[in-house]
Amino acid sequence: MKGRWAQGLEPRYFTWVITGRLAASERPGGFARNHRKVRRQEELLWLAGHGFTHVLSLLDSPHNLHAYEEAALAYEHVPLGRHDELAERLRDVYTTLSGWLDNPSERVLMHHEEFGDRLLGVVAGFLLYSGLVYEGPHAIVVLEKLTGRQLGSVGREIVAVTVNEGLFRHPRPAPEPLPLPAEKQAAAAKAAKAPSKSAAKPETAGKPKKAASGRGKKAKA
Repeated sequence: MKGRWAQGLEPRYFTWVITGRLAASERPGGFARNHRKVRRQEELLWLAGHGFTHVLSLLDSPHNLHAYEEAALAYEHVPLGRHDELAERLRDVYTTLSGWLDNPSERVLMHHEEFGDRLLGVVAGFLLYSGLVYEGPHAIVVLEKLTGRQLGSVGREIVAVTVNEGLFRHPRPAPEPLPLPAEKQAAAAKAAKAPSKSAAKPETAGKPKKAASGRGKKAKA
């Protein structure tokens, strides 16, 4: 083979999530009616030529799986399923990815039908799960910078499920205490120097009264 066929074709919207280890893209060969067998073969050839060892499909259907087998490319199929299945399915996706990536020789491509919200939400969720970021908003910002796309409501829901269900590989670190503003520090220092109420002197009203003087005015007859 010569020319482009010799090197294959990079999958559409191919984006590194973790450089050299984990990437995301549209379904190899294109999505739905745009899918082309020849293009799929070229893209799988490109993946093999660039050292990819596993493909993770998030499609609800088994499309492409036979093509991965024919290309001798190892794969796993974890459909995201319905809304009420998200927590369980996301846990399966995250543990599958992290298990592969624990081996430094692994290079993984994750895809959905389109390079859209469901896929991008999972990418942001995996950043949280793996401890590369610790807060949902930060994961969204990083994802948007990586892809140049704004994450919509479906993707943000996946991030929210990841956080709310506590889908983290390692315990999240406790946040460090924030330094007080200068004026609050001054007020705190002043309050520390002030005497406490228990140390205050007793009021004069609490003292016993003096005996009456005998020099008072004489009573009228």
